[in-house]
Parts: sequence; C-alpha cells; structure tokens
Amino acid sequence: MAELYIDGRWVSARAHGRREIRCPADGSLVAEVDEAGPEDTADAIDAAHRAFHEGPWRDTSARERGDLLLRLADLLARDTDAVARMESLDTGKRLVESAYDVADVVSVFRHYGRVADDDPGRMVDTGNPGVVSRIVHEPIGVCGLVTPWNYPLLQTSWKVAPCLAAGNTFVLKPSELTPHSAVHLMRLLEEAGLPAGVGNLVLGAGREAGALLAEDPRVDLVSFTGSLATGKGLMAAAAGTVKKVALELGGKNPNIVFADADLETALDYALTAVFLHSGQVCSAGARLLVEESIHDEFVDALVERAQRIRLGGPFDDRAETGPLTSAQHRDKVEAYVAAGLAEGAVLRCGGARPTDPALADGFYYLPTILDACTTGMSVTQDESFGPVLTVETFTSEDEAVATANDSIYGLAGAVWTQDAGKGQRVAARLRMGTVWINDYHPYVPQAEWGGYKQSGTGRELGRAGLEEYRETKHVWQNISPAPQHWFSV
Repeated sequence: MAELYIDGRWVSARAHGRREIRCPADGSLVAEVDEAGPEDTADAIDAAHRAFHEGPWRDTSARERGDLLLRLADLLARDTDAVARMESLDTGKRLVESAYDVADVVSVFRHYGRVADDDPGRMVDTGNPGVVSRIVHEPIGVCGLVTPWNYPLLQTSWKVAPCLAAGNTFVLKPSELTPHSAVHLMRLLEEAGLPAGVGNLVLGAGREAGALLAEDPRVDLVSFTGSLATGKGLMAAAAGTVKKVALELGGKNPNIVFADADLETALDYALTAVFLHSGQVCSAGARLLVEESIHDEFVDALVERAQRIRLGGPFDDRAETGPLTSAQHRDKVEAYVAAGLAEGAVLRCGGARPTDPALADGFYYLPTILDACTTGMSVTQDESFGPVLTVETFTSEDEAVATANDSIYGLAGAVWTQDAGKGQRVAARLRMGTVWINDYHPYVPQAEWGGYKQSGTGRELGRAGLEEYRETKHVWQNISPAPQHWFSV
C-alpha cells in the first residue's frame, strides 16, 4: 500500500524502502510504511511549487479556503474513533488521551476555517490625498512542515491549518515513528476537495526525507517542532536560501509553588504537569520550584502520589499514563537520571523500569522525582522529555523568578499563589511564551503559542499563527500621477 501523497496521487517511494511501526506499549507490529528518499521529497516540492505558482489555490478566495478547513474538521470529527486508535497505536498513549487530542485537532481546523477571511489588511494615512497606501497580507508560497511524534496530529494541525488558511501549499514530513494519522489526514483533505499538489506527504527519517525541505530554494518557509539540536541544524541548512524558519524546540518548564498557594490543587496539577503522556510534552512542568517553608510537606505528598501512578497500554482502562516512545528514548531518559544522581540529586521515587511482567515488552519508565536539585546541574537545565521531575527551592519572589529564568529555554511555566498581585507580578517577569497562573497545560486555538530564547523562533496558533504563514506587503498607489519636474527638461 502506497503512503506517500504527491501531486494528488498516492505513490510508492522510489527506492521502495519500508519501515516497521511498532506500538511502544508492547512492541507489537502496527504496520509497515514506505520510506521516502530525497528524490521523493524533490517530487513533492516540485508539485507544491507548481500548485502555488500555476495552480488555482493561490487565487482561491479566503472564504473558500476556510470552508475547506471546516469540511475537514467535520470529517475528522466523523472519524474520531479511528484516528484516536491510530494515534494510540503509534504513540502508546492512552486511548482517552488520543480522543482528547483529536477533539483539539477538530477545534484547530474549525478555528482557522472561521478566521481565514477576517483580515482584509489596513489602509495607511500618508497625509497625501492623491495616494492610496495599503498593508496587505499574501501567502508565503511553499511550506515545509516537519512534525514530532509526541502529539502527531495535533502538531500537524497547528501547521497545516494556518498554512492552508493563508493560501500556501505544503510538503508535510511527520515523524517516522508516528505516521498513520498524517496519512489519514491527507486522505481526508483529498475527500474535502483539496486541489492536487496543494498538500503533499512524505514519510521517513529526517535525514533522508526531510533535509531537502530546509535546503531547496523552492521551499519558502520551513516549520519544525522537535529537538533543539535538530532545530539548530535545520536553521543552519535553511540559511543557505535565507528562507523563513519557524521553530518550536521544547522547553525546561518551571512550575512555581508559593507557600500561600492552594496546596492540594497545586499538588494535583504538579503531577499532571510532568507525568501526563509520561512527560513527553514540550510544555511539561519538569522543574518544580517550591517555596522552602513547604518543601518537606509538599514533596513528601507528591512522592506518595507519584508512586501510585498506574502504568499501562492504550487500551488498559486502569492505566493513568503509558510508555515512552521507543527503547532508544528510554535509554536517553535513564542516562539523564543517572547524570542527575551523579551530580548530587536525591532520588525520591522511580528511577527505574517497572518490574511488572505485563509491562516487560513495552518501553515503560517509572514516574521519577529527583530532589535537592540546583540550577547549576545539567539535570535541571537539559530537557529529559520523560517522566522525571526535578525539585528546587526558593525563599523569596525575586529568587523564584531568577531561578525559573535561569535556563536556555523559555517555552512555558506556571505560578501557584492565592495572592493575585504576586501571580501577576511573577508572570510578567517570567521569560516564557506561555505562563499559567493557578493552572497548567490548557490552551485554546485563539491564543498564541511560542517560546522565548532557545525554545523557538515562531508563533503558532491564533492570529499570530496565521501571520506566520503570510507575507506582509505595503502597496502604495499614486492615484493622481503627474510630472514632478525634478530635472531640467
């Protein structure tokens, strides 16, 4: 079965490479899929380039583009059960979480379907009645969209929806580990009436299938969500053609708990912040900063709750979180914990694979809490992307802010306090793209999502997300041109 979608046709990879997709929960074979090579990606870029410059999409009205996205949202809602199952088999996450993710995806496409035509530009007052001056927004062109494995379809929707709403064409390269929901999305786009060449899909590893998206001069923008190291390499590759780059590169996100917080609620959210999807969330609250006066009480209770978290596969109704995505990733998490212990962190719970024989074939790792951490440790600076929480303390508001900001990342963070003024003051001083006060993890499609510092260069979701996929142009029209006689005639 062909899984590459290029120029409106389902095709096999030229080199006929294949990859086994296995469920992280038990190692079972989910499917085999085609692996694209550079020649396949070149074909996809060519199709997207022709569709943008010669095809009908660029001149399709914004309302027509929006209506297509609304049709797509309805089709996704229709297929929720099937898509959620695909996501769970690929990622190993609980089926109920995958269903929530699909609902979020539907809301993203509906949002962009509604706002596609709500920005006519603006007029500029030049002070000259003989001139018409306008700011207009136009599509960028061909977009290379590279998405990660932790939230496969949700991350894809954050890129595809604004890309299409703004009038661009695209080549999508999902993670090689989790391709199935992307394949299904392309089938639904086809069903919704997307013209040939506007959307293209290549599968495979980044080096073989994705690298050309950053290098090819026919690609006008590349958007990537993933690791910091890969993002740096992609940015360097894109510099050769000076294309637009949008990066979301994760974070090491502080969850700050003051002594005057509602501690029962803060404790409950602290667990969700870091252990949801086994910590494989870019915005995970992996750094707990707790006021020193409540450290013992709070962390003791947190450890007791963490030790009772039930692990299991996608279809285990009793499971509260699932496996890591691969054996290789689990190895990285284990090395991260070992490094933290070597630096002086104190293991309070976890720090090992589960001993339950029923979990032996999956890539599970116990919820882990490392206490007595400081900002000088690599374990508090590096992103684990696993079920690992580091604990630091502070004694003042200023120290809490300074500690939280002591990171190369700036994606997200949270503040817990019942003092409204303190919450606002701390939130204002945190160098992060999203800050929650007395909450953790929620987002809405109408809001922006992006990061400070090395968490990324782009903004996704909301109006800013649409602007990420548009060019801004100033159009000056002299409506009464006449000779100026600057020079002698």
